[in-house]
Amino acid sequence: MEYQNPQPTPGVHRGAVPVPAAAPGPGRTVISETAVAKVAGIAARAVPGVYSLGSGPSRALGAIRDAVGSTDHATGVRAEVGEAQVAVDISLVASYGTPLHSLANQVRAAVYRAVEELVGLQVIEVNVEVTDVYVPPPVKPPAAGSPEREALL
Repeated sequence: MEYQNPQPTPGVHRGAVPVPAAAPGPGRTVISETAVAKVAGIAARAVPGVYSLGSGPSRALGAIRDAVGSTDHATGVRAEVGEAQVAVDISLVASYGTPLHSLANQVRAAVYRAVEELVGLQVIEVNVEVTDVYVPPPVKPPAAGSPEREALL
């Protein structure tokens, strides 16, 4: 009589495609802190409610960079990379009206997922600092005698 294990083999799921094993042979892979910080920054920016990364004073510099088309995805992100683990610190500016603790948890989850999937390192912690809240300026109605209004008449 043959015994059949009702439990699936660990790491193998029904319908899952097997992941190829690492290539054998000499050599090593080094992933820089800059690369990890960029992956984490892109993941954090994708979370709704994140206005920008970095602290308040760097927002003005970031606005100038955005105006000329330059984007530093690692702004506001610091990564410490070890042999197999990484720790990430993120400072961000939240959009007004976004619950801050919930936002921090969503950013943390997005960064964990992105770094572990794309970089292949174990994330040991993601520290999130909300440094400011962006409040959009009020929208000013056009003046009564403005040229724009006269052009429409």
